[in-house]
Amino acid sequence: MQSFVDFIQSFLGLGATVILPVAIFILGLFFGQKVGKAFRSGLTIGVAFVGIFLVIDLLTLNLGPAAQGMVNRLNVELNVIDVGWPATSSIAWASVVAAFIIPLGLIVNAIMLFTKTTKVMNVDVWNFWHYTFAAAVVYTISGSVIQGLIAAVIFQIVCLKIADWTTPMVRDFYEMPGVSVATGSTISYAPFIFLVKWIQKIPGLKNLHADPDSIQKRFGVFGDSMVVGLFLGIIIGLLAGYRVGEVIEVGMSMAAVMILMPRMVKILMEGLMPVSESARTWLNKRFGESDITIGLDAAVLLGHPSVIATALILTPVTVLIAVMLPGNNVLPFGDLATIPFIVAFIVGAARGNIIHSVIVGTVMIALSLYMATDIAPVFTDMAMSAEIKLPEGSAKVSSIDQGGNLFNWLIWRFFELFH
Repeated sequence: MQSFVDFIQSFLGLGATVILPVAIFILGLFFGQKVGKAFRSGLTIGVAFVGIFLVIDLLTLNLGPAAQGMVNRLNVELNVIDVGWPATSSIAWASVVAAFIIPLGLIVNAIMLFTKTTKVMNVDVWNFWHYTFAAAVVYTISGSVIQGLIAAVIFQIVCLKIADWTTPMVRDFYEMPGVSVATGSTISYAPFIFLVKWIQKIPGLKNLHADPDSIQKRFGVFGDSMVVGLFLGIIIGLLAGYRVGEVIEVGMSMAAVMILMPRMVKILMEGLMPVSESARTWLNKRFGESDITIGLDAAVLLGHPSVIATALILTPVTVLIAVMLPGNNVLPFGDLATIPFIVAFIVGAARGNIIHSVIVGTVMIALSLYMATDIAPVFTDMAMSAEIKLPEGSAKVSSIDQGGNLFNWLIWRFFELFH
């Protein structure tokens, strides 16, 4: 069993840049594409994800140290450290339930497609670690593999149903027909879409509007998304207490993120569309279904400038509210770079309105910090069992991504009722 788990960990360690091209190539062949065309689609998607994750790394390498600089300047002492999603996924895959999650997840998705309870064909296998983490949490409190697997299935079903619900948004706002997103860190904040709709009805507040197009129309070249990224990066650098050269470096990096991410997503769609069309044709002939979507990593949504702009604004806001919130013990750090993933559906619901997105995003993150604080004892036990070294000076660990994940928290609390 351990050797199988090690194999799964090694396979998933290859990431989306390897797993997704292989999956798309196989899907292309299955849906009747010629070998050459299927191979080119898979390769194009792999290249796009290499570019996307290079841009995300650029974001991470700049936001992480800047956030630490902000924390140091505020001289705060919070005893639960946000270890970030890489450590969280390692904790998940170290659990004894991990070996069952991928085959179980594929079976559940196939059953739901066959019974027409979902229209999402989720090829984002490497993000099954979110289901694994939910299973690991329940296994930790119950000692039951069966209960852990039930938790994983519940989380997966929720992810697929929300992916179905948000498909029109992905198609219309993000201009990605045939694509859906079932990534656990993104779908868990979809319920907050109701807050966007509520804000859009409040007199005065509903009239506040700022998106990349309106900003550029009003400010000309200074409203260009690349220039906005530069200014936001400079502000973050100043808040971190950087020297002039470092401030400019952060600004340039954020400008690069704003301009490069949309171009990487465009390449991704170039590779995906032939497979998507083949899938729809194949399914329509056999089942009369023409609206099956392919589930991809939420990184594909980061190509919209409003998502990155909202996330950059929320980075210092997250640090500030962590200090101000009574009862919060989580020090944001590792998952600050995942904020674009968390807010993607909110930005889509707000139609790119950065002001409304930031307001709702602030509420979301505040609740995430409370949930991450609440689950920290269990999270810490899991980290210690997985032999993850705790950060120096921390009594406990948690994460915004999964520790502060709404559905993961609800599933944990539900199973807690029986123990």
